Amino acid sequence: MKVLVTGGCGFIGSAACRLFVRENGWAVVNLDALTYAADPNALSDLDGDPGYAFERADIRDRAALDRILEEHRPDAVAHLAAETHVDRSIDGPDAFVSTNVVGATTLLAAVAAYRDKASRGVRMLHVSTDEVYGSLSPGEISVEGDAYRPNSPYAASKAAADHFARAWTKTYGLDVVVSNCGNNYGPRQFPEKLIPLMIAKGLAGEALPVYGDGLNERDWIHVDDHARALAAILQRGATGETYNVGAQDPRTNLDVVRAICAGLDKLRPDAAPHDRLISFVADRPGHDRRYALDAARLRAATGWSPRIAFEQGLEETVLWYADNRAWMEEVSARRYGGERLGLA
Repeated sequence: MKVLVTGGCGFIGSAACRLFVRENGWAVVNLDALTYAADPNALSDLDGDPGYAFERADIRDRAALDRILEEHRPDAVAHLAAETHVDRSIDGPDAFVSTNVVGATTLLAAVAAYRDKASRGVRMLHVSTDEVYGSLSPGEISVEGDAYRPNSPYAASKAAADHFARAWTKTYGLDVVVSNCGNNYGPRQFPEKLIPLMIAKGLAGEALPVYGDGLNERDWIHVDDHARALAAILQRGATGETYNVGAQDPRTNLDVVRAICAGLDKLRPDAAPHDRLISFVADRPGHDRRYALDAARLRAATGWSPRIAFEQGLEETVLWYADNRAWMEEVSARRYGGERLGLA
C-alpha cells in the first residue's frame, strides 16, 4: 500500500511515516509545509529508501494537492497536518481555523476529486484529538458518538474538521475514517509541549511551571503506540466510523511532572531533588480539567492495544532528551529563541 501522510515532519506524523515504512512495508509520501514545529531531520533514516518520498506543500494549496495525488497515486491518505498547541490557539486562533478547518476541507475535496478522476478507491484517515469532547467530570469517559463540547480554539477547529470529514463520507461517498487520540509523548516532540518542556527546563535547573493546581488529567500514550493504531485503522477501520485511541492510563499534569523529576534525579543526582523546581503558575483560559477515552471500539475492530507502559516510555523519553541537548537547543533557537525554554 502507498500512503500519503500530511504533516509527516511533525512529531506524530514522522512516527507514522517511520512505522508505515519499517513495520508495515508500505510506501510513504510525506507532504509537509515545514512550518515552525516541523523537524526536517526526523526522517533522515528514511533518506534514500525507495519506499519513501517527500513533497513540500501546504494542505491549503489545492493545485499542489492535485499534482501530488495524481503523480504519486496513493491508496490512502493519513491526514495529520495541523496546528496543535492550545496556548498558541488562544493567542492566535485564525491560524488554527486556516490550517485545521480550511486545510482539512481542501484536502477532503482534493482526495474526492482524485478518486473520481482515477476511478479507484482511496481511503482517508482524518486524525483528531480527544479535546473535541470537552472537559469531563471524575469517572466520566468519552466514547465515540458523544456530543462535541470543544472549549479552546484548537479543539473547536479540530471538531469542525471532524464534522467536515463525516460530511464528505455522507455527501460525497468518500471512504473516510476518523480517529481521536489523547496526549502523545516520546522523543523528538517539539519542546513547547508539557513533557519535553519540563525535561528541558529541569536539565537547565530552571523552574518547572505547572498551570493551576496541576490536577488537570490527561490520557497519555506513546507516539509509537499511536502510530500503530493509525496503521490498524487504515487497514481494518470501517468507513464512516470514529475510533478513540487511548492507553486508558490517565495521569494528572502534576503526576507527570513529578515522574519527570524522578527520572532526572536518576540522571543527575547532584541536582536532586528536581521536584523542588516545581512552580505553580496562573491557569490558562478555558483549561479543561479532564480527558479520558474509551478505546474499546478500536480494540474490538482491529486488535490493537498499546505496547509501551507509561513508566517505560517516559524513562526512555527523558534519556533521549538528556542525550540530545543539542537538538533541543537548535530547535528552540531556530523556532522562537532559546530564552523561552531556558536553553540559551
